[in-house]
Amino acid sequence: MGRIAATWRGPGPPETRHFMDHRTGNALKRLHLTALLTIPALLSACNAVVLSPSGDVAARQRDVLVASTLLMLLIIIPVICLVVFFAWKYRASNKDATYAPDWSHSTKLEVVIWAAPLLIIICLGGLTWVGTHLLDPYRKLDRISRDVVVTDDHEPLEVQVVSLDWKWLFFYPQYGIATVNELAAPVDRPIEFKLTSSSVMNAFYIPTLAGMIYTMPGMETALHGVINEKGVYDGFSSNYSGAGFSGMRFKFHGMDEAGFEEWIADAQAQDATLDRDTYRDLAQPSENVAPMHFAGVEDGLYHDIMNMCVEPGQMCMDDMMMKDMHTKSGGMDMAHGQHADHGAMGHDGHDHGGQDHKDHGAMGMDVSRNGGEDEMQSDTPEAEKTATEADRRMLHGHGLGGGFMPLFQPDPIQPADTQPNPANK
Repeated sequence: MGRIAATWRGPGPPETRHFMDHRTGNALKRLHLTALLTIPALLSACNAVVLSPSGDVAARQRDVLVASTLLMLLIIIPVICLVVFFAWKYRASNKDATYAPDWSHSTKLEVVIWAAPLLIIICLGGLTWVGTHLLDPYRKLDRISRDVVVTDDHEPLEVQVVSLDWKWLFFYPQYGIATVNELAAPVDRPIEFKLTSSSVMNAFYIPTLAGMIYTMPGMETALHGVINEKGVYDGFSSNYSGAGFSGMRFKFHGMDEAGFEEWIADAQAQDATLDRDTYRDLAQPSENVAPMHFAGVEDGLYHDIMNMCVEPGQMCMDDMMMKDMHTKSGGMDMAHGQHADHGAMGHDGHDHGGQDHKDHGAMGMDVSRNGGEDEMQSDTPEAEKTATEADRRMLHGHGLGGGFMPLFQPDPIQPADTQPNPANK
């Protein structure tokens, strides 16, 4: 008793201090053991969705990730083991270890040191190159699952995605509905996403379905995927986009065909319709928005969102680019140094009244020749009215279409009376 009581009255004699140290050491050991046992228990509750996806595209991406990790471990593990081995074998207290202070080179060792990592890098590079091209988000699916290939009988589900502040808007053009912060698709049916943004750059990500893809204002990106198991999965924004970013989440429902048709029917039975006025209210910044369904969508709304011309009087970007293409990349003919008239409508959407630009180039220089006799003529309004959809096609994020090559390789200038109408190409 006296020995135990001494622990409460200060340091005391040496034997008491030894007793205290012994108790403290035991307590620390128990704490460390408890922590080691608790960490695996906590980690067991984590859902490693990236390593256990429910969609074929995500599963193939998982396979590339795992294979790449194993290839790198082929060199990492031996190196770590050798570091520990050499540190132990050639420690100062080991008098039996070979001591060779003049040793400087070994051809065999050099071959091993350089050949092994080189082979790993070659294999890793080949795997990454093939996987990157096969799993290109713009590439249409070639299979539904490991044993089922895509055929003409597999009609893709089209979904148009718009990232707003701070919510997700989904259009189903095949069914004429739209939803906010809720997405659904039938299992084993290819999904073709077309994505854009209303304001800032964002990132669309459903880990169990496919990889991440960015959304950008004025551009359209694409993503292809398929869900193979029924369930409710998380989707979210994986790119910081402002104050409401953390609540920019939605649920993705993988359903059988009957369940999906019922979900569509429920949305079509709603009273709300998504028109331009409703969209403008919806596009205002808001956080943690509850799911909403719209039974109808105004024609051309997604097109105008992507082309940034929802507001009255705004000129759509595809119209602007078509006009730029027709007027030789903004009106400056690089071959002759002349500035073409943009016609009645300028890039800002206002009437310029056919303002003559022949006396001033892009930097205010006089670029007229022979009194402006060779000046290009603006496109007629009729040419714009009869332009085909291919002519009005939007510039996509994946790359430039052949129709836009004149932006970079202008055709030789032709006389105004023989200049072809781009709408008739």
